[in-house]
Amino acid sequence: MGNVAVVGAQWGDEGKGKIVDWLSERADVVVRFQGGHNAGHTLVIGNNTFKLSLLPSGVVRPGKLSIIGNGVVVDPWALLREIDEIAKQGVAVGPDRLRIAENACLILPLHARIDRAREESAGTRIGTTGRGIGPAYEDKVARRAIRVCDLADAKGLEERVENLLIHHNALLRGLGVEEIKFADIYQPLLDIAPRILPYADIVWRRLDEARRAGRRILFEGAQGHMLDVDHGTYPYVTSSNTHAGQAAVGSGIAMKQVGFVLGITKAYTTRVGSGPFPTEQDNDVGNLLGERGREFGTVTGRKRRCGWFDAVMVRQAVRVGGIDGIALTKLDVLDGMKSLDVCVGYRYGNRDYDYFPASRELEAGVEPIYETLEGWSQSTRGARSWADLPATAIKYIRRIEELIEAPVAMLSTSPERDDTILVRDPFEN
Repeated sequence: MGNVAVVGAQWGDEGKGKIVDWLSERADVVVRFQGGHNAGHTLVIGNNTFKLSLLPSGVVRPGKLSIIGNGVVVDPWALLREIDEIAKQGVAVGPDRLRIAENACLILPLHARIDRAREESAGTRIGTTGRGIGPAYEDKVARRAIRVCDLADAKGLEERVENLLIHHNALLRGLGVEEIKFADIYQPLLDIAPRILPYADIVWRRLDEARRAGRRILFEGAQGHMLDVDHGTYPYVTSSNTHAGQAAVGSGIAMKQVGFVLGITKAYTTRVGSGPFPTEQDNDVGNLLGERGREFGTVTGRKRRCGWFDAVMVRQAVRVGGIDGIALTKLDVLDGMKSLDVCVGYRYGNRDYDYFPASRELEAGVEPIYETLEGWSQSTRGARSWADLPATAIKYIRRIEELIEAPVAMLSTSPERDDTILVRDPFEN
């Protein structure tokens, strides 16, 4: 029995929360390996709805070890707020339940200030959440970040904060924003250290021990393929790699141990924020998809842009990300639509493309080439077997499989976790 990595195959918001929760019941360890508290998962368990950003989805289930890997940038104050919030819902998260990589980098208040100041300044607006994720990753790459382990060394921490402010106050001056005082960063870190350090761990070693003991590990990604800093719609991307390869780098496990890669994919396409979106439907169709799918961001509450399924984009995610199978979500949102368009290529001028180009000019200017499929009038909501699905819905699924060159391993037909059709068990491959 192997491990499983769950990644988004579109622009995020594909319904990973439900799928990860479904899988986490069968896992022993659940690992977040990239991103920060800019990504959210909504879990519905019985009468409780949990909205998680930093915490791995397995944290709400007893007997599971949840891990925040070194590839995540951690806002310690946001993390503690999240821990306190789910404690109000009856889930106590102590160090026996949650471990944080000692070499994970921290998001500080100055990062959010810089994030917002840059977004408001002249130039390209990325549409970030303004929570400091990008600036925190910049500090990591520039080798000036403050890490979880640094909280244990007050003297060393003092030096690191001073070094950090040399860079960031110069940047703030250039943006016309008030500079940050040393005490405003250093003292809050000293104050919060006693609450964070009990969770710190040598995560790579703990994962190696779990693997050797035959425990099932579930790697939980955030965002999606088209938000990957290398392979997404740059610069309208997140600041980390969102692919399954990052599961290894961002947690400290060998690449060959990551296991089955499950790509989460909506039966249509959505996007939050700025950037190209070839199949976007800024019309009644888009409004209908948004209303039925309740397309609002878990973290920001921003309305998602909606459009037809883009098979070209998902096929690229499958090939680049090594996706072994997909979990197709929100099929029920398409119920009652007479016809469904699926993007099978792009056209720019007199040239056709069978891939999503990297050029910003092409990304913004390509027109989708559609194939129209028959819709269905019957309801698929709550279906738990293929026999419960209309024949035309099955044809739609089969055509998507052909176009993206990957099989459907799981099918979700409502937000309820049990409304899931399992075709291929990711843990058994």
